[in-house]
Amino acid sequence: MGTTIAMATFDSPGQLLIIALLVVLIFGTKKLRSLGSDLGESLKNFKKAMSDDHSKTDDSNKAEK
Repeated sequence: MGTTIAMATFDSPGQLLIIALLVVLIFGTKKLRSLGSDLGESLKNFKKAMSDDHSKTDDSNKAEK
């Protein structure tokens, strides 16, 4: 039984390696690097916004009491 990703079954790690290689060949390492850094920056900003929102909610709850 293989790993299922988006309705495709991969029975061996070699198949995933071939797909990863094709993605690198199609998009290039520079584009993938910028995509990864953009995704990381987005996640960092999202986490910061969530923690800021949570702290504002805590402050407003304390003020109401």
